[in-house]
Amino acid sequence: MAVLRIVWTQTAITQRNFIFEYWINRNGNSAYVNKLNRLIKERLLLLLHNPKLGKLSEHEGVRMVSMRHYSMFYKHIENKIIVIGFWDNRQDPKTLLSYLRSKPSK
Repeated sequence: MAVLRIVWTQTAITQRNFIFEYWINRNGNSAYVNKLNRLIKERLLLLLHNPKLGKLSEHEGVRMVSMRHYSMFYKHIENKIIVIGFWDNRQDPKTLLSYLRSKPSK
């Protein structure tokens, strides 16, 4: 089996960073962001070992894994796990649909 690698789209990076900035500004420190980042890394490690771990979404080839209040959307293509979205589930789902419908950049 080929070694998998993680690739984040610009959209997913922007979404993740927006969430990180929100929590740093809200809390006045990065403690929660550090905890969330560790959770993301742990989940990605699980995906590297089992790329079909996530639940299939309504969008072809897109899977989703939950992390408390957050969801990470990804595709497994060849030797890559492509993270196409990182979402706070407390946000408006209509905004999420617009992200998922757009073509993921690499």
